[in-house]
Amino acid sequence: MSTWRRTWAAATTGGAPQKALIVALVIGTILNLINQGDVLWGHAAVQWGKLGLTYLTPFLVSLHGQTTAKMALNRS
Repeated sequence: MSTWRRTWAAATTGGAPQKALIVALVIGTILNLINQGDVLWGHAAVQWGKLGLTYLTPFLVSLHGQTTAKMALNRS
């Protein structure tokens, strides 16, 4: 099996996307409150690009970590 297929399988099985989503929701919400707190007080407009990246970044980092760990375990 090719490296890409093994990587894809590691990233999409074993609940990895679901775990990454939970991490993204928790961490993304905390980061969004820090980064766009002014929006809550009505002092600024929502910056939708920042909002999306604030959730996407922890999702991808978590998924990458899980995938890397699975790949390392499978090599041993």
